[in-house]
Amino acid sequence: MTDSTGSGSHPAGGDPGPTKTVPVRHPGRWLASVVILVLVAMLVNTLFFSDVVRGGVREGRFQWPIVWKYLFVTPVLRGILVTLELTVIAMVVGVLLGVLLAVMRLSPSRLLSGSAWIYIWFFRGTPVLVQLTFWYVGITYLYPKLTFGIPFGPAFFTVNANSLVTSFIAAALGLSLNEGAYMAEIVRAGIISVDEGQTEAAQSLGMSKVQTLRRIVLPQAMRVIIPPTGNETISMLKTTSLVIVIAGSDLFAATQNISNANYEIVPLLLVASLWYLFFTSVLTVGQFYVERYYARGSSRTLPPTPLQRLRQDLFRLRPQPQPALAEAPWMSPHD
Repeated sequence: MTDSTGSGSHPAGGDPGPTKTVPVRHPGRWLASVVILVLVAMLVNTLFFSDVVRGGVREGRFQWPIVWKYLFVTPVLRGILVTLELTVIAMVVGVLLGVLLAVMRLSPSRLLSGSAWIYIWFFRGTPVLVQLTFWYVGITYLYPKLTFGIPFGPAFFTVNANSLVTSFIAAALGLSLNEGAYMAEIVRAGIISVDEGQTEAAQSLGMSKVQTLRRIVLPQAMRVIIPPTGNETISMLKTTSLVIVIAGSDLFAATQNISNANYEIVPLLLVASLWYLFFTSVLTVGQFYVERYYARGSSRTLPPTPLQRLRQDLFRLRPQPQPALAEAPWMSPHD
C-alpha cells in the first residue's frame, strides 16, 4: 500500500506515520491572474494618469474635468428622465402586448395564432430604427389627418397627425410595438416550459383557462420569463438612444446637443456612457433579486447575494487554522 507522500509500501505492522496533504498547483490560474492584473493596471493608467498634447497644451487623455462638469447639468438630467420614461413605457406596453400575443400564438384558433405570427414576423423582421422613422415620418405622410369614429361609418372628430404624433409619441409607439414582438416569444417559451399536467390538473379542479393561466401557468413560467425580460429591459434602456434620429430629447441626444455647441465630443460621450452604465448596473442588480425570488420553488439552495459573496470572499482571506494531520486509516489507536 502506498501513502499520499509516495514513500512506497509498508509492512503490515509498520508505522507509516501521518499522511501529508499536498495542495494541487494551478500555474494556469496564476498566469491568467498576472495577465489580468497587468491589463487592469494599464487600463487605470490610460484612464486617469496618461495625458496627450492638444493644440500645444498638455492635458488628460480623457479630459475627466470636463466630464464631471457636464455630468449633472440640467439638459443631461432632462434627457435621463426622457430615457427612463421611454424605457418604462416600452417595457410595460411590450410585456402586456407580449402576453397577449403569446396566448394568441398558442390558441387553437388559426385566425388568432396566424395574426400573432404575422405581427411577430413583421416587427422582428424590420430594424427598430426603420420602425421609429416610419412612425415619426411615415404616419404623417400617409395620414395627414387622423379620423376617429365608427369603422366604415361616421367620423366623430379629426386630428392633425403632425400635432398628435410628436417625437416622444413616435418613439414610445415604435419601441413598444417592437418590444411586444420579442416579449411574445419570451412569454411563449415560458408558457410551454410548464408541464401540461399542471394545466390538466387545474382544469380538473374546475378552473377556467384564464384562471389556469393566471394562477398556475404564469407563476411557474416566470422562472423562465424573468432572465430574458431583464435582458430586454437593459437592452431597451440603450435602444432609446436611437430616438435621436427622430429629433428625440433623450440622454444621448442631450449630450450630442451639448457637444455640438462646445465641440467636446469625447467627454460628452463619456457622460452618456457613465449614465448608461449606472442605470444598467441598477437594473442588473434588480434582475438578480427578481430571479432569486422566483427561483425559490425550483432550487433548494438559492444563489448567494452579492453581499453574501463579499462576506465569503473576506472570510477566505482570513488566515484559517491548520487542521491536525490525520492518521493513516490502517493505523490502530494502540500503534
